[in-house]
Amino acid sequence: MSLKERLLDVDLEQLFTAVLSLKDQEECDAFFEDICTVSEIKAMAQRLEVAKMLNEGENYVTIAKATGASSTTVSRVNRCLHYGAGGYVRVMKVIDEGARQK
Repeated sequence: MSLKERLLDVDLEQLFTAVLSLKDQEECDAFFEDICTVSEIKAMAQRLEVAKMLNEGENYVTIAKATGASSTTVSRVNRCLHYGAGGYVRVMKVIDEGARQK
């Protein structure tokens, strides 16, 4: 069951619409600074880095040491990479394309 199916409501749609409306890094920085705590932003960034490292074939111990993520977080991200909705994979492709263009 997708997140949308589990949390189907106007608030979730409004959040996704807000995120999709962001035009650049500056707008993104401002929005996330306002809507999230520093800890929440760091946790999301950490999970994305864990996904990247898992995708590159790193092992759990190396990832935990490098990112500070718990083994539970590494395991959960790994499960999402392999059995999730494809969000991490899609975003990592965009990040990789951006890195290649620089």
